[in-house]
Parts: sequence; structure tokens; C-alpha cells
Amino acid sequence: MFTLHDYLPSQNGWKVRVLLGLLGMPYRSRMVSIFEGESRTEAFLELNPVGAIPVLELDDGRAIAESNAILTYLAEGTRFLPSDHYLHAKVMQWLFFEQYHVEPVIGSLRFWTLTGRLDRNQSMVAGKREAAARALAAIDRGLSDSLFLVGQELTIADIAVYAYSHRAEDCGFSLAAYPAFSAWSGRVRDAIGADHPVYPYSMDPHSAG
Repeated sequence: MFTLHDYLPSQNGWKVRVLLGLLGMPYRSRMVSIFEGESRTEAFLELNPVGAIPVLELDDGRAIAESNAILTYLAEGTRFLPSDHYLHAKVMQWLFFEQYHVEPVIGSLRFWTLTGRLDRNQSMVAGKREAAARALAAIDRGLSDSLFLVGQELTIADIAVYAYSHRAEDCGFSLAAYPAFSAWSGRVRDAIGADHPVYPYSMDPHSAG
């Protein structure tokens, strides 16, 4: 059985939980207290040298880090990752896009906003907001003629990009300005279902300050 080393408020961890749920794969959860330094311990760094969650530990002790790498591993051979070479590459295109243009931008702004860190990072806020607006516009354009990011069915590209982008309102963006994005977001929400809540940072008292 897999062990998912996780932190509930992380949307990177959320992505993996969603796919495991959609695939009906049993797994164990091991919560990592990242703000208390647990992800920097020697034992955790053996699983992921970068010291970040999520990490998927296989039953033989091998480990896979980076949320989108985990999604790709789990989705191989399933309906969530097309076998067609071109469509497979398009999924990877969106996974790389998400890690470069969405998670470091919307994810950071959201974290700073929800944990009271916005003022101390003020020098970076304007640039991040501009980049976030470009990312949302790019997703909106990418959905101009398809129901999902890669064709007409939900893939791990949608799960990955949706994870942080659909929370952009948490850091002051109006998603109504992106109609194709908003319609897609509703489709992804319905396809995922209601069994995968987004957890607030406030559940972890060590995340503030």
C-alpha cells in the first residue's frame, strides 16, 4: 500500500489525494508538520532531498516527490493520462505550465494572503499578481474550444492546474473575468466530486506569523 506524506492545507498534496480518490486506490496518510521543521529532518530528506511534501512512498520503500510527477506515476495506464503520444505530451505541457506559472505565483500569493505574510513580501506582490493574471488568461485561452485542457475528458492536467488556480479568489482575483476558465472550473469541480475538501491554513496554528 502507498504511504502519502502530506500536509492537508497544501494544494500540491490535494492534487494527489484527488487522483488517489478518483482511482479508488487505498493508501496510508502520514502528516508532516512542515512549520515545525519535520520536513527538514534527516529521515524526511532521505525521501525527498528538497524537503517538501507531498511524497508518495511505495510499499518497497522507494519514494517519488513533486506532485505532478506523482500524478503522472499514478495515472499511467488510466483514463487520466492519454496513451496517444501527442495528447500525452499536451498533458505534460500543462503540468510543466502549472509548476512554472501557477503554483509559484497564485500559490505564493494565496499563502501570503491567508497567513498574514503579504506585507513582508510586498516587494514581490505586484510582479506575482501580474504573472498570475497572465496565467489565468492563458488557461482561459487554452479552453476556448475544448471542455478540458486536453480534449473532452478530465486528465491529470486539469487536476494539477485546477488545484491552485481555482483558489485565485483567495488572493483577490475575480474569476468572472475569465469566462472559459470559470466554466471549466465548474466542470472540474463536478468531475472531482465533493469528497476532496480544501483545508485552510488556519487549521495549523504554526502556519501563521
